[in-house]
Amino acid sequence: MNVQLIICLIGLLSPFSVASAMNIDDRRQAFLDAEKQIASINRGAFPKSAEALSDYPLYPLLKYQWLKNNLDRDQEIKRYLNDYSDMRYSALLRREWLKYLADGKRWQELVEHYRPTDNAELACHYQWARLKTGFRDDALREAKKLWTVGYSQPKACDALLNELMASDEFTQDMIWRRFELALRNNRVSLASYVKKLLNPNEQSAADFWLRVHQSSRMVEQSSEWQKEYRMLGSIFAYGIERLAGSDVNAALSVWDANKDRYRMSVETVDNVERKLGLSLVFDRRSGAYERLSRVNNADNVVREWRVRAALLEQNWPHVIEALSGLSEQEKNQPRWQYWLARALNETGQRERGRKVFEALAGDRSLFGFLAAEILNKAPTLSDRPLALTAEQLANFERLPAVSLVAELKSMGREQDGLRQWWYLLGRLDKQQIQIAAKVAQQWGWTQTAVFTIAKAEYWDDVGLRFPLDYLDDIKKQARQQALDPAIVLGLIRRESVFDPRARSPAGARGLMQIMPQTGRQIARKLNERWQSENSLYQPNVNVKYGTHYYKQMLDRFGGHFALAAAAYNAGPGRVDRWLPRYQTLPADIWMETIPFKETREYVAAVLGYAIIYQLIMERDSIRLGDVMKDVQPG
Repeated sequence: MNVQLIICLIGLLSPFSVASAMNIDDRRQAFLDAEKQIASINRGAFPKSAEALSDYPLYPLLKYQWLKNNLDRDQEIKRYLNDYSDMRYSALLRREWLKYLADGKRWQELVEHYRPTDNAELACHYQWARLKTGFRDDALREAKKLWTVGYSQPKACDALLNELMASDEFTQDMIWRRFELALRNNRVSLASYVKKLLNPNEQSAADFWLRVHQSSRMVEQSSEWQKEYRMLGSIFAYGIERLAGSDVNAALSVWDANKDRYRMSVETVDNVERKLGLSLVFDRRSGAYERLSRVNNADNVVREWRVRAALLEQNWPHVIEALSGLSEQEKNQPRWQYWLARALNETGQRERGRKVFEALAGDRSLFGFLAAEILNKAPTLSDRPLALTAEQLANFERLPAVSLVAELKSMGREQDGLRQWWYLLGRLDKQQIQIAAKVAQQWGWTQTAVFTIAKAEYWDDVGLRFPLDYLDDIKKQARQQALDPAIVLGLIRRESVFDPRARSPAGARGLMQIMPQTGRQIARKLNERWQSENSLYQPNVNVKYGTHYYKQMLDRFGGHFALAAAAYNAGPGRVDRWLPRYQTLPADIWMETIPFKETREYVAAVLGYAIIYQLIMERDSIRLGDVMKDVQPG
């Protein structure tokens, strides 16, 4: 059907009858034409060609595109915000309209229509509007939170923060707090600006602090510290923390010799002891456990690294002691249940250890599989697929917000569709999210389906959570590199969750997240012509290069799967530095004490996923005893 003819008939037919007369291809073309028309007119009446598409799934997008350029249409905007509250375009329109209201000093309306947000500009507009509508004290109280950050706030915050600075609520301690936060964020220019707000007699202390920031070795020069600054203890503690990042032994020596000379809060002392202890354990040095035990108010990072410090020492009574200091929620995690059972075994409490292992052995994780291995039990999948009806899935797909996503996907606007998808999921309950996961799987959105079911916190649909996409390519390349396909599947599941178009912030691409430079090197080594960076989005090319690179890492680290996985994630140079210095270390302890959280979790995930894929494919070629060999000194 001729789309232009349809548009000409709009004046004679109702919008509903015109839309009903179109097939889907005509409606899509009419949408594109209406979209261009809205972009060209910028302001003015909503085009009739767009109104004719009122029952088309992307009609809310057309309406948003028009309203964002016609922000004076108050009633239509309010109606849109109400009618399309489950669509991301509603949030985008609200943001633009609130800025418009702020520009027009329409403070009462801004207060009425504001919704909590992480957007600092809108938050500042809102608090300024509250100040202007009689809630000055509340607004200034919230303004303190906007002030106390280590970065610059947007210009929209200037009026509010200036009001705060002119009030009795503003103190020298608040200035010092932001000064320190700025330095910790390495925003020296911001710290220098904040310094000027201090009383003149305190600005010299801030200048001294800036010098310590630039050269932490100043803490070793006792002649520099014969000063009467009120903040001298805080400056000294800050310098020690900075020095610990480059020379922990020097920092320890200076701190222990001089800390009693300065007045410091318990929190300040805790921060230094925390930094020193973590620096020691990250560098695999002795004394980390004792140092971390000095922290009075330990956060979860300190609590967990106390356990790891004890593991590095292989001091099992200390492991049990550190585990007892975890929160109840932390204690119940499979990781820490595993280490409790290990520690009980190592301290002769084998019956208690066996009971913990037995309770853990059914868990579908590396730690559950390790427990099963220790008990000589076969690992299990515990597969319970979602029990959903065709009617449930169809009803979900008929929701306007879901129809919009489906149509964006069909129109090749997948990224916009995904943004709407995640916006919608934030407004659904867990049962609805389970249905959404199954719909995403049926649409071929493999990665989205996996992430969606995780948001529903449903872990037992193994087929949905562990796809087998691109299996032929994976088996072929695994065979070429003498790798088990389950290992390759585990790598892909962790790297990209089977999204061939995945791209990391660092620029890694495709299923196995290959960096372009690495791809070029591998192509050259294989005597292949390097096509382009985009070739890494081709599954067959990406899997070929990814398996080749993993095999390189495996060969470099003596066939050790855990070390090779760590090298695949963090680079072989870092793994070399993480190897034990003097004595062999059990692989589970080595893995648990990897300094980088991302790599530590990556290795556990890849090896656990490999076991899961082996069970799915009914293979038995991988045994954890072979995968988790002791790690030899570097």
